Amino acid sequence: MTLLNAPAYDERREKLVRLSLIAAVALFILLLVLAFAGFVTGHGWLFSNLPIEHKINRFFTALEQKDYDTAYGIYQNDKDWKQHPDKYHGYPEDRFIEDWTKYSPIGKPITTHHVDKSVTDGSGVFGTTVIVGTTVDGGKRIFIPYQRSDGTLTYPAPHVFEY
Repeated sequence: MTLLNAPAYDERREKLVRLSLIAAVALFILLLVLAFAGFVTGHGWLFSNLPIEHKINRFFTALEQKDYDTAYGIYQNDKDWKQHPDKYHGYPEDRFIEDWTKYSPIGKPITTHHVDKSVTDGSGVFGTTVIVGTTVDGGKRIFIPYQRSDGTLTYPAPHVFEY
């Protein structure tokens, strides 16, 4: 193709290319803003810890409602735990109930909670553990670790964070 027989100018195609470039740049900027906003607000890069925070919220809601069967299922990441309770003989439900009522971190059953913030812990981009900070009964902070490998909760946290 020479300069003398160049294709005709296609205004529609040029407009489509320009709009595609603008859309790609806008999408990239939006992705950067979301990634940074999630980190700054304490919910993980790109808000990746929100599902875990919701799980912790369900756990504490079950404790507040004294629905210990549901809370234990969330803690062990097994909603059908009653079908095979012998699997959890190392930490049976009776001990769990005792730990979260009489011996709870606040010394009594939990009546109110608010999930505040989460941080990623461990190796890798998204870590092996997420530690969720929760305020219970108006002021006491509890830190619950969530294990990414199997979805279980543990207590106490290996470390706490300030916020």
